[in-house]
Amino acid sequence: MISKSYLYTLIFSIFFLVSCGDNALPKPKAMLRLEYPESSVERLVSEKFIFEYNSQAQVKKGKNFSVTLDYPLMKGSIFITYKEVKSNLEELLTDAQKLSYEHVVKADNITEQPFINRKDRVYGMFYEVSGDAASQAQFYVTDSTRNFVTGSLYFRAKPNYDSIYPAAIYLQKDIRRIMESLRWNE
Repeated sequence: MISKSYLYTLIFSIFFLVSCGDNALPKPKAMLRLEYPESSVERLVSEKFIFEYNSQAQVKKGKNFSVTLDYPLMKGSIFITYKEVKSNLEELLTDAQKLSYEHVVKADNITEQPFINRKDRVYGMFYEVSGDAASQAQFYVTDSTRNFVTGSLYFRAKPNYDSIYPAAIYLQKDIRRIMESLRWNE
């Protein structure tokens, strides 16, 4: 007859030997590598402005000269809004800046990058937002006398900066192209 202590020792030994196997190793730190297709440039012509945009975007024109550039592959959109300047430039600038800084609660950092194109009378500001904010980029451009355009980048996903970072960087380049190529259609 086998004693209880011997039986317990035998069961524990078998369990210990069976449970031993490959040791789990931590995964090395790495970034997710997402590659988006090279794009060609298209040109959008509105009654008020003209700009170049990424051919990967689907253009949806709205009321009052607004435009949405939808990127289905990235589940993101750039919303562009036009407003006429009627001695309210200061108010429009304040609203655009306020909209960008509403994201400061969730943002880790907001970087301002001024934009000046004296030749074509296009002046503005690009806001790069890092962190889990709802919008990863905002911008405005104006000629200071008649035209004012704002733009915002939003994703159709919960804002998790680590996950959307590659798409955000890709679309921020598109926003810069929009700003650099924008001309007033007068």
